[in-house]
This record gives sequence, structure tokens and C-alpha cells, in this order.
Amino acid sequence: MNANDTAAGPGIGTPALGLVENTAQDRFELWVGDELIGILGYTVETPGKAAGTAGAGTQVAFMHTVIMEDHWRRGLAAELVEFAMTAARDRGWRVRPVCTYVQRFLAKNPDFKRITV
Repeated sequence: MNANDTAAGPGIGTPALGLVENTAQDRFELWVGDELIGILGYTVETPGKAAGTAGAGTQVAFMHTVIMEDHWRRGLAAELVEFAMTAARDRGWRVRPVCTYVQRFLAKNPDFKRITV
């Protein structure tokens, strides 16, 4: 994890959640303590752009969201997708939601729809 981590631990004595972007692997990651429990993989679709340098107007496809089975049904996928969508909005990315979970998230969170294609 790095300086961009956000602590969002669910309670006292519970490891904090870490939400980070791993540009080397084109994905956003969700950590609990030192355990990687979820990813949202993406593909930069704008020619000549790379994740680490992609700025405003870059089109990025959010391909898949995966949460380890032991952590299902706790709202963690939604936290991961919200983190990724917020990062995309802050950078001026245009998001193509390929992942069905991301599509369902957007249906429930229309404030992010303006950055989708």
C-alpha cells in the first residue's frame, strides 16, 4: 500500500481497508491489512496513453471486479468501484463500464454516469 491508501476499517480491532491504484498492472486494488482481497481491472483504450500518465479525455474500460469469496456480501465491491470511479472522475477519464458489477453500481449511483461512454 502507499500514501494514497484510505483507512476505512469497519470497527475497532479490525484491519483498515486500503484502496490503491496499481498502474503497473492496470487495476485498482482493495486490501485488508496486508491481504489483497479485491481488484477492479481496467484497460486504457485511448491510443498512446498509459494508466500512469492518462489525463483528461482518456477513455478507460472497467473490465472486471473481483472480491475474494471470504469477503463477499460486505459492500466491499461497492467501495472499490466507488474509489475507482472517483479517481476516474478526478482525472477527467471517460469510463466504458464493461463489468456488469460496475454497470449495476452506476444504475444505483447516477452521479457517476456523466463520465461514462
